[in-house]
Amino acid sequence: MATVKSYGATGTVTGSCHLIKIGSISILVDCGMFQGENEDYNYDDFEFNPKNIDYLVLTHAHIDHIGRVPKLVKDGFNGTIILTIPTFEIAEIMLLDCAVIAEEEYKTLYRKAQRIGTEQSIQKPLYTKEDVQNVFSKKFIKLDYKEKYKISSILNLTLYDAGHILGSAFVSFDFRDENLKKRVVFSGDIGSKNRLILDSLDFLNKADTLFIESTYGDRVHKDLAVSIEEFKKAIINTINAEGNVIIPSFALERTQEILWLLRLMYEKKELPRCKVFLDSPLAIKATYIYENFPCHLNDKVGLYASLGDSPFMFPWVKYSQKKADSMKINDVKSKAIIIAGSGMCSGGRVMHHLKQRLWNPNNAIIFVGFQVSGTLGRDIVDGANFVKIYTDKIAVKSKVYTINGFSAHADKNDLLDWMSHFKKLSKVCLVHGELEKMKIFKKEIFTKLEIKAHIMKKAQSVFV
Repeated sequence: MATVKSYGATGTVTGSCHLIKIGSISILVDCGMFQGENEDYNYDDFEFNPKNIDYLVLTHAHIDHIGRVPKLVKDGFNGTIILTIPTFEIAEIMLLDCAVIAEEEYKTLYRKAQRIGTEQSIQKPLYTKEDVQNVFSKKFIKLDYKEKYKISSILNLTLYDAGHILGSAFVSFDFRDENLKKRVVFSGDIGSKNRLILDSLDFLNKADTLFIESTYGDRVHKDLAVSIEEFKKAIINTINAEGNVIIPSFALERTQEILWLLRLMYEKKELPRCKVFLDSPLAIKATYIYENFPCHLNDKVGLYASLGDSPFMFPWVKYSQKKADSMKINDVKSKAIIIAGSGMCSGGRVMHHLKQRLWNPNNAIIFVGFQVSGTLGRDIVDGANFVKIYTDKIAVKSKVYTINGFSAHADKNDLLDWMSHFKKLSKVCLVHGELEKMKIFKKEIFTKLEIKAHIMKKAQSVFV
């Protein structure tokens, strides 16, 4: 008998965490951090015993899928971690960065709280750099796409290309249950068909049960070509008006896509003379990792990388590694493009750039990724006139652009098309989406595929 319980990404986008039990074997698929209005959940005890988990499968290295792994290890997990080779490399830098940023934010908030005597109210970071290092002392199994891994005599696991970010995978569990062959698939996060720098995702033609993300299950993305033109226009108009562009960007995939587009604009002489700052040590490290895996990139981008010519660099780009480099950007009063994390404006160096420039109507902020409810990014996108950055109230007077066509997540049509390749799919369970969007997607699945989908509830047991 096999069962699944979801302990995260149920009725919300973040905190992915799904426990599948097949016979006596317990496997956790992802252990992500909650973000936005649900971030306090991160400090809660796990609703299962980490010591009883035999395997942890990581679908990809976004923090909402890996962010609580150090806590899992700290609380007793001592099993084997399975993932792709790029995900292994990216997960390490992501988790270390998360620990460093949390510690820096804690010190800043604690210092300010001391001045008014409220330091006891400041919550300590979820984990430390040492906790992250303990994660990477565990046993890892690093798989190539489509490489079958035998867990037991009745259970095999395979990772397939999900086309979401570098190294992203969906996972297939093939097992025998009372002499019946069964396959359960967890989608992780599925990428859209038309990606700027990655290879296309894989398809499977068989599954009995599918657990599928539904982040954009309620909508169709703007055409990528249209989004690229919107992006170019926003950049060109702002730079020509002597303004600055701030792009809060996720370190993985989105940053590399933006750099690739800017390079193409530079080569085609479409980009006005300006300075481009990549102000994110994490994104810089991630970019180097992307360059090291040309076989995972599409033909054009991969060719640049395989020839030793970074597809993400051109003469106007400067990497701002140190804090002092970041602070010097404040001296640039016009014609700058600042790419900085975090992508949802929930911390990191972008906060300082917003504080310095968000009040200026000559400037522009371009959002190229999903903004979770409860984050500063979502507040700006939703039209807030003022926002609080640290302890300061800042007027939002810069032009705000929201360009959704770059999304690394599949939209409704992409998800339905990917699902349609599965033959005789008997059960579909929806995870990783806001509840109202999941309800819309559930109706679409029934209308288009004639399958009754189930919206997963937290800790609800589902037989598969």
